[in-house]
Amino acid sequence: MSGSTSNERTVPTRRISFEESLSEVPRHFGADGDLVLSHVAASLSSVFPDGEDFFVRSVRHFRDQIDDPVLKRNVAGFIGQEAMHGREHRDFNDHLAELGYPTKHFERMTKRGVELGERVLSPKVCLAATAALEHFTAALAELILSDPEARDVFGHDEVKNLFLWHALEESEHKAVAFDVYRAVGGSERMRRRTMNAITVAFIGGMTFAVLVSLLGDRATYRPRTLLRGLRRFARSPMVSRALWRQLRDYNRPGFHPDDRDTHALIERWREELFGTAGSLTDKLATSVA
Repeated sequence: MSGSTSNERTVPTRRISFEESLSEVPRHFGADGDLVLSHVAASLSSVFPDGEDFFVRSVRHFRDQIDDPVLKRNVAGFIGQEAMHGREHRDFNDHLAELGYPTKHFERMTKRGVELGERVLSPKVCLAATAALEHFTAALAELILSDPEARDVFGHDEVKNLFLWHALEESEHKAVAFDVYRAVGGSERMRRRTMNAITVAFIGGMTFAVLVSLLGDRATYRPRTLLRGLRRFARSPMVSRALWRQLRDYNRPGFHPDDRDTHALIERWREELFGTAGSLTDKLATSVA
């Protein structure tokens, strides 16, 4: 394993609930009430519940083939974390639907899409897709954890907290699906080809979701509001060249998620969010290593 932190990784399952604190989130919750940023965040959240369920099934399918006790332990942590992500984003999506966002529609579309994929693709291709999508979430997570401007995209403090927690745990388990894929003999060729297909599908799907979501919002038809939001999004770190280069690094021969050492970043946010005086400890029921 090429990363220096791989054998030191711990993937704890944190029992946490944002349901009550997210119930007061307003319709346009993005930075300064921004229209476009609100719909981008809502569209991202809408694909998480069924996407996370797919990740869990893809990795769990190969769990019995893993001999390494450290990786086996981290697979258990991965499954626990992803299950919690799906639950909390589903609750958030329920609230967003009450505010008029089409999040439940996109949840159903995501579920149908992954079910179709699982019917027509082999378990190993599904695992390759999971590893590729985990690279997307890990890159976004690193951006959120390291860049205050990226965190500000989410605007409302409780939405920001939801995505910070999610980003921390994506960073903690960023290499698990990749290591399982490699451990069960996944090829480099399949890995890169799958990432190329996932890149087109993910970017295309998210663009479609944001457009549909915006079209259903009356505020979109105020030209000044829409233009201001589009300009702000175009300048945001979410669409930067640096992020794109990091995403495309996945296709480099010999790539491993731990080539980017985020150990210090993880330790910082573990302390800030879940340390003795952590900002999210009041939302935490238990933590199981």
